[in-house]
Amino acid sequence: MKFKRVFFILTAIFSFSFIYAAESKVDLVSASAKRGMTFYYDPFTYSGMLEKNGHRISFRTGDSFVLQDYRTILNEAAPEIENGKIVASNQFLNSAENFFKTESDENPYRIGAILIDPGHGGKDPGASKVHKINGKNVNVVEKDINLSVGLKLRDYLKKAYPDKNIFMTRTTDKFLSLAQRTEIANSVKLKANEAILYVSVHVNSNMDPKASGFEVWYLSPGYRRQVLNAKDYAEDKTLVPILNSMMEEEYTTESILIAKFILDGISAQVGSLSTARGIKAEEWFVCRNSNMPSVLVEVGFLSNAKEGALLNDDKYLQKIAFGIYNGLQAFVTHFERSRGFTGK
Repeated sequence: MKFKRVFFILTAIFSFSFIYAAESKVDLVSASAKRGMTFYYDPFTYSGMLEKNGHRISFRTGDSFVLQDYRTILNEAAPEIENGKIVASNQFLNSAENFFKTESDENPYRIGAILIDPGHGGKDPGASKVHKINGKNVNVVEKDINLSVGLKLRDYLKKAYPDKNIFMTRTTDKFLSLAQRTEIANSVKLKANEAILYVSVHVNSNMDPKASGFEVWYLSPGYRRQVLNAKDYAEDKTLVPILNSMMEEEYTTESILIAKFILDGISAQVGSLSTARGIKAEEWFVCRNSNMPSVLVEVGFLSNAKEGALLNDDKYLQKIAFGIYNGLQAFVTHFERSRGFTGK
């Protein structure tokens, strides 16, 4: 009888502990917001990030570890997905809160450079279409539009950010291969606490003359690339695939944010003159070979008669360029106020 009573008590204690453990999981979205943490999550790669006070905790749902400030691997159960929600233990949240209170000995992250890449050029004109504009036949050519928008965008950025390096892959009607463009991007020298953004400008064309609108593309999360230099982690090569994967996912998150900000920026400038077609994912060469957050902006369809005429109008291109500028400015402000969430 005593044995049965003890067994019952132990069973009850175990059951209570199990129930308590299960109940201790909380919705990470609402719980992190209550604690003043910024939460990001990419459902394509099941990766997330918490940010506060210039510190970052990165994780993949279901993993047995998390990464603090892209440096320290902590053996602690990461948040997981339950019933369609991302949940975490109170222990995880308390540990995160304690980490976010620590003083950082680093300089705040900042955007050190922005590279503008006007697509095509020289012997490569890109798309083109002849339209009757103001009674005259005008050949609207993509490479010219790209360069005009790129130069205007450069001038806006240089005026706003005299402390940042604003580069262009081309400033004249010059041909550059796709490999040369990404080589320029990847060769930009940055300080340890700096990041670079890559913006490629293009114009759309379609067999359907009714197709119109602008859109912003980022690298598909399904494409895997090497963004870290393995030589920098020679002492522990086992860290490279983990860190590289998390850095890739962070670049994707940042690229999506940039794309959203740019789309909103252009929408505010052009109003009803054109239509936002959304942000989309694709494995563009210039995006998949650039080791940084990168987006490709399609500013309109020159195959559309109405939009072709707009893209031939310098004042309209100023609106497009200013819209892209406003989007980049919004991202830079967000990035630098949060002290950045890109580790180099």
